[in-house]
Amino acid sequence: MPGHSLTSGSCRSAKPAKGISSVMVPKLLLTVPEAAKAMSLSRSKLYELIAARKVRSVKVDGARRIPTDALTEYINALLNEEAA
Repeated sequence: MPGHSLTSGSCRSAKPAKGISSVMVPKLLLTVPEAAKAMSLSRSKLYELIAARKVRSVKVDGARRIPTDALTEYINALLNEEAA
């Protein structure tokens, strides 16, 4: 679908200053529940993929986060496996 990305709908709007329109800022890091929802997976399945190092993740002050591009990389790897 043209213009569709995994991060569609994953934007936050900053509270605009008076007289300035709001700007949508795409989220670069997702929580595990957000990433699981974006991939239509359960949280536990995503944790399994993280533990198996199939999906990259980072910790920010002890909180696990998934870079949005890590989701795309994982899906592309699955597609490449299927094509092989």
